[in-house]
Amino acid sequence: MSYWQDQSAPLRRELHFGDRIVRCFSERPVSVDAMLREAARRFPERDALICETPFCETRFREKQRYSWRELDAIVERCATGLFHRGIGKGERVALLLGNCNEFVIAFLAALRLGAIAVPLNIRQQTDELDYALNQCGATLLVHEADLAQRLPAAARVPALRHRVAVGDGADSESFAALLDDGAAGELAPVNIAEEDTAAILYTSGTTGKPKGAMLSHLGIVHSALHYQASFELTEQDRCVAAVPLSHVTGLVAMVAAMLRSAGALIIMPAFKAADFLALAARERMTYTLIVPAMYNLCLLQADFDSHDLSAWRIGGYGGAPMPPAAIARFAQKLPGLQLMNVYGATETTSPVTIMPARYTAALGDSVGQIAACAEVAIMDEHGREVAPGESGELWIKGPMVVRGYWDNPQASAAALTAGYWRSGDIGAIDADGFVRVFDRKKDMINRAGFKIYTAEVEAVLAEHAEVAESAVIAKPCPVLGERVHAVVVTRSAALSADELRQFCAQRLSDYKVPETYTLRAEPLPRNANGKVLKRDLRDALIAESGAG
Repeated sequence: MSYWQDQSAPLRRELHFGDRIVRCFSERPVSVDAMLREAARRFPERDALICETPFCETRFREKQRYSWRELDAIVERCATGLFHRGIGKGERVALLLGNCNEFVIAFLAALRLGAIAVPLNIRQQTDELDYALNQCGATLLVHEADLAQRLPAAARVPALRHRVAVGDGADSESFAALLDDGAAGELAPVNIAEEDTAAILYTSGTTGKPKGAMLSHLGIVHSALHYQASFELTEQDRCVAAVPLSHVTGLVAMVAAMLRSAGALIIMPAFKAADFLALAARERMTYTLIVPAMYNLCLLQADFDSHDLSAWRIGGYGGAPMPPAAIARFAQKLPGLQLMNVYGATETTSPVTIMPARYTAALGDSVGQIAACAEVAIMDEHGREVAPGESGELWIKGPMVVRGYWDNPQASAAALTAGYWRSGDIGAIDADGFVRVFDRKKDMINRAGFKIYTAEVEAVLAEHAEVAESAVIAKPCPVLGERVHAVVVTRSAALSADELRQFCAQRLSDYKVPETYTLRAEPLPRNANGKVLKRDLRDALIAESGAG
């Protein structure tokens, strides 16, 4: 049994999504909106939502600090304004907004109506927005005024009847007008079922067009409960959201987790280490979830020790291993901080495994133990479960796994088998229930038949004092098929490929040691969610090899 099942509230098996039998929390809110209403009822005057930055003050005109009572009221106003524009249950409301209070308000307002929120990445360009808006059939879009020039023309998105702008300078209707319109009249209650779709999140589309994962109220509520229980979140907690709210981590680990615990959500429009530390100290941050690269950037700040971070007790991280040196430095600088690895995906509505803090330092190669309501099977290529400790693909099941992809039955059938989502991640579960994720199937290197997990090589490189970060990729080879290549961001110009090669040779089997290196000073390319874009690095390597 998982550590988290031992610690959890009562569980039971239930039938959901037609034919899935999944483990659920026996007592839970029925919807995301129910969590908001409960927080407002229990803690009406406590801080709920905060975004006090120069960015918000100059670009957005709405109030920047909300209590739970005030947040519930403005969500009601926004929902009423949406209703007056024809938005009802099942309609899709797209959000092209960066991190700001208006994102949270519009998201919650759509869900109060039983509509489906569709958060979009503000880095997307016109053709990408065109595809997403048409694929989901959005009828209303709330967007940043500064992004209006990127929006597709009306003729290209015929279903999109309304455009609402946050900020000044766009031809769209203003967000303020939407709220003003919602001030009059009462909104009739909407019957929201647990299995109703709450949000559509588009995957990165690395192998084709993006797919719209359908997150249900059931899934979001369970993930919020997983975070609340594992991190012991209460109304006293104050969370700084420094990752995009449009990503599953921001939406669930930040917004939904704070709804459930009735803590305060403090929004950063964009992560900058210096600003993050100042904001965390000023607002007495107790909890956040960011990627390891962000932790490293914080440690590099010369004035790190001048910030009072004594309130910070939970530091969640995911997307990559945390370098052991970083774990040790945080233990020294902030002994009250518990670092906890989290593994999940859009299709699992965020957490599948969470590392108990007591094991973080000793088991840095593990992503933790399975969340209370999740099930993970390690399967071979023939669909057979492997023995404990052996590697295979992670198949994941639970109430938080999505029903499928919006209007894409072929993709849904390919990704889901008997209620399990086939993750594409290669990993193992040991006899003590600790999960390890070795690599993505597509990132694993095959060197003359020897399988090499890039994450293992990256973990070794991270131990070198002069390595800031690295990405290990396959270099095509006509003889061996693939060879190991490392792209390394160095802290010192004196670091050489030979030194790294010798360093790795002392710690890895010879066939795993990178033979060639790209040494650079600039950070690795990442998408908006903080994940390294290995495809870009592979393309650059192939182009460079061809040019040579």
